This record gives sequence, structure tokens and C-alpha cells, in this order.
Amino acid sequence: MNYAWSPIVNRKPLALPDGKKLALIITMNCEYWDLTKDTTQNYYAGGPPMLPDPLPGNVADFPNFTWREYGQRVGVWRLFDVFESFKMPFSITMNAKTGLERPEIIQYAKDRHWEVVAHNYEQGELLTNYTFDIERERELIRNTLAVYEKVMGKKAKGWLSSSLRSTPNTPTILAEEGLLFFCDYMNDDQPYMINTPAGPLVNVPYSIEINDFTFFHRRAMSTWDAARMLKDQFDQLYLEGAQSARLMNIGLHPHISGHPHRMPCFREFLTHVGQHPDVWITTREEVAHWYLQQI
Repeated sequence: MNYAWSPIVNRKPLALPDGKKLALIITMNCEYWDLTKDTTQNYYAGGPPMLPDPLPGNVADFPNFTWREYGQRVGVWRLFDVFESFKMPFSITMNAKTGLERPEIIQYAKDRHWEVVAHNYEQGELLTNYTFDIERERELIRNTLAVYEKVMGKKAKGWLSSSLRSTPNTPTILAEEGLLFFCDYMNDDQPYMINTPAGPLVNVPYSIEINDFTFFHRRAMSTWDAARMLKDQFDQLYLEGAQSARLMNIGLHPHISGHPHRMPCFREFLTHVGQHPDVWITTREEVAHWYLQQI
């Protein structure tokens, strides 16, 4: 692998800015799905479906498509409203096609100076499709980054792959393109360095465990079970952070978390966060720059 083996107990302590104990990033994944694909193979849309029976890519799957589109039309705006009422910013991940086809969502984030992270071109076009074709993977990444620059008016600093499915070549391609950080590797509670032939990247871990797909869908947690789980995760990392900094990421998707009955979960969790003063509400880019100063 392109990173060092490093048990957390063997590392020197990390100190967050201003004596904070825990860095908290709340990720809103703003994704886009094509209605159909030019293929007879099953269309994996970069995340679990609501109705599990797969259809060929060239057959419109309206139940799953419109379930996901609910997040764009309604859910994301509800989540924006609730989190802003707690003065809690998001780190947005953006498929290139979200920026092109759903510009109102991205403009909302830009107006608030929230972080926006490049997140593939279209959610269902996975980098793993090009595991054995590095030039096709490079082309997809470059096309994504070109749209990011067009939409955002600046170059991307970081990358999260659709469905977290990258290839062994992905970090090198991203380093070639001048990116600072990468988020696909979920094996730590602290950032760490990835070494590539084109230079280093900071891995700022995402989470599939603390992720609404997992706790609401795969594990079918209730609103209150999910709130308890988020608070328990926060409390343990906050405790450990007194000795050495910890990072907590929460991964949300508007079509999963944006339904009315789930708002009490987030209100309860955000109230809990607000009772703890030593929390750094931050972005992946800020974490990456901070970590480079620590090593």
C-alpha cells in the first residue's frame, strides 16, 4: 500500500488549534444520477437502492431515481435549514454533474463559503470501472476537475470517490493534478500521509460507519437510536482527544437524511455538540493544512 502501517498507540500526540480536543466535519454528499445508462448490465448507482431488485442500465428505474431526486428537490434544503439553525456548516461533496445540473445547491454552498470537495463526474460512474485502464481513469478525473473549476471558479483541493471506490492509481493521478487531500481510506481517526510517485497527499478519512446509509438503511436504526449512536461516537472521540487529537466525520445524503422524521436525530446531536466547547468545527482542507504542520 502507499501509506505506512502505524498503530495509533505508537504515534506522537497531535494537538488541534486552540487546545481543541476533537475536529468535527459534517459531510453533505450532493450527488447526481443519470436516469439511464447505455448498457444492458445492472446499473449500480454508487449507493444502495431503496427497491433492491436491479434493472438494466438502459431501463429507467423511476422508484429509485425519484427517491434519490427527492434529496435534491426537498431533502437537502431541509437539512440546510436545520443545520444552519445551529450555525453548523457542511463540507459539501459534489459530483461534477451536480454542479452542472443542480446549480442551485452548489450556489447555496458557495454563498456561505462552505467547503466543496470534488466527488467524481456522475455518482454511478465508478473509478473501479477503469482499474485496468489508467488513461480512462485519468480522463474521468480530469473532466471532473475541469467542471469543478468552471463551477467553483477555483481549482479543487481534495477528492472523494463515488461510493469510495477508487483504484490503486487514483492517489497518484490526484497528486499529478496538484490536489492536497484524499478521503477514500477510512482506516483511522486521524489524518495521515499517502505517498505517491507524483508526491504526497493527506488522507482525511471519510466514514462508512458514521454514515446515514449505514445507520438508517443497512442497520435500520430508528431516529433515536441514530442520535444515541452519534452522541456515543462523539463522546468517546472527545474523551480520547484529550490525549491526542481525533477526527469525527459524519457522512449524510439528502435522499436518506432529508426526510422530516429524521430531523429530531440531528437536532438532538447538534444540541449535544453545542454543549462541548473544545470542538473544532472545520473542513477537510483546514485539517490537511493543520496536519502538514504537525509532521
